[in-house]
Amino acid sequence: MGNGKKILVLGGSFGGLTAAMEIKRRLGNKAEVTIISKDDHFVFLPSLPWLVTGHRTGERLSLPLSRILPPRRIEFIRASVKGVDPAAQQVQTDQGAHGYDYLVIATGPHLACEEIRGLGPEQGFTHCVFSLENARQAKAAWEKLLADPGPVVLGSTQFASCFGPYYELAFELDYQLRRRKLRHKVPMVYLSSEPYPGHMGIDGVGRSRRFIEDEFAERDIKTVVNQSVAGIEANTIHLADGSTLPFKLAMLAPPFKGVGGVAELGNPRGFIPVDQHYRHPQHPNIYTVGVAASLAPREPTPVPTGVPKTGYMTVKMAQTAAAHLAAEIDNRPSPAGLAIDELTVICMLDMGNTATLMLADPILPPRQRTILHKKRWVRWAKAGLERYFLWKMRHGRSNLP
Repeated sequence: MGNGKKILVLGGSFGGLTAAMEIKRRLGNKAEVTIISKDDHFVFLPSLPWLVTGHRTGERLSLPLSRILPPRRIEFIRASVKGVDPAAQQVQTDQGAHGYDYLVIATGPHLACEEIRGLGPEQGFTHCVFSLENARQAKAAWEKLLADPGPVVLGSTQFASCFGPYYELAFELDYQLRRRKLRHKVPMVYLSSEPYPGHMGIDGVGRSRRFIEDEFAERDIKTVVNQSVAGIEANTIHLADGSTLPFKLAMLAPPFKGVGGVAELGNPRGFIPVDQHYRHPQHPNIYTVGVAASLAPREPTPVPTGVPKTGYMTVKMAQTAAAHLAAEIDNRPSPAGLAIDELTVICMLDMGNTATLMLADPILPPRQRTILHKKRWVRWAKAGLERYFLWKMRHGRSNLP
């Protein structure tokens, strides 16, 4: 390494990988960039519902960080972050301490299954699709259901802030069951903390409430919304109002919190506040992008829900943060960029044999524009985006859309 500024990036997913590559592209030898991540692979998370149904493999959806980073002159350290000391400008990991001049936090969420008794694949009875291993376990549970059909519950618990994959699973599993002529043996329920179907943590997207309600009605998918999960036992979900839901297969988004090693920099849920350049208000050499950044809903929902930060949003945050960080090191004026609540959210929602494009600009209302189109080409576009993004990361093209 040379004498450039030491820049640590925590996390190797959408935000961390984009930020590291973009900082290095802009600064070259002026920056010594290191990614620290507990995972040794980048995984294209939006396609994990397809892994559950057998349309993708983990190998197709992942890239080894130890292989793609050295050609970009970015160091990779596989380690878990245990703490950050802003005064000493140091990050503690289970592999030792690392100093920094600038820090970019892109650690994603801690999936707080421990907040609900019986939740999660490790210590409980439910599945989710927020990691490659989780999706593989969910795939095994889906195959078991096909051999022995029974009730399915899909959706999100209180404090979850990513709803799209579970809508996708509802539509995709319905489609697959009908193809196998098993749908009549599998009652399906969409359970959520959202106040209404199609809310998605962002007050809906145009007519999304009516759209989801109509699509679910056509498919005989029942909805139970505005609910907290009190606890889960084998084959039964207990809700806060005292009612229960039976299941043979349950896939639920768990509560989201900030990752433990960086949570002390954040709010009570561990999400980190940022300014318009994604800097910490008290520590301007610390940037945060992606799910780790705090974004409050326009108004609280009766059952707590979080605002999602999609892969597209996270990439835009990382590009903006990298541009500002590089300009500061180069003593140049900071380029214009969108603050977190000004970003556009784009979702391509798979529906089995078709898909829907949803766009909200900005993410929270009032909005400049919304788009909701159900078209078969959207499914092909979603598959194309997967291939494009993996190609982009493989070749270090962080500045592309």
